[in-house]
Amino acid sequence: MPQVVIFMGSISDEDKMRPCADLLKNLGIDYVFTVSSAHRTPERTAQLVTQYESEGCQIFICAAGLAAHLAGAVAAKSIRPVLGVPLAASPLGGMDALLATVQMPPGFPVGTLALDKVGAKNAAWLAAQILALQDPELAEQIRQAREDFKESVEKAAAELQ
Repeated sequence: MPQVVIFMGSISDEDKMRPCADLLKNLGIDYVFTVSSAHRTPERTAQLVTQYESEGCQIFICAAGLAAHLAGAVAAKSIRPVLGVPLAASPLGGMDALLATVQMPPGFPVGTLALDKVGAKNAAWLAAQILALQDPELAEQIRQAREDFKESVEKAAAELQ
């Protein structure tokens, strides 16, 4: 039973979104990682949202470039949290995807993250934080990760002195 579903608009997005899947795996969060397009396979996208919701999915992460309508298409079909990761796939450097992902009509929000791999990682972290509201063990893993981040900065600072 996936807790999180990661949709990519194209298989060419896999390299940018792999850090999201890897982080979810490392945190022990069940997920599905698949391709579905808002424009090329709209029926598949709608069907998968319905299917995964019925299987217990709590959060959808959607990554797309160019027009980047995937997150909005999923948000139109679900009341579960939808996290959008805009991808740089055009000469506009991802600004087109960022604006398409962030500009949603009232009542159909998409939590929009940064572009590409940074956004992919933070989508996984944000999904984990949402799930941790009901999972004390996951919350502790997140707290420990934050402590590890702190220690790595302090270690780097000490090595420079």
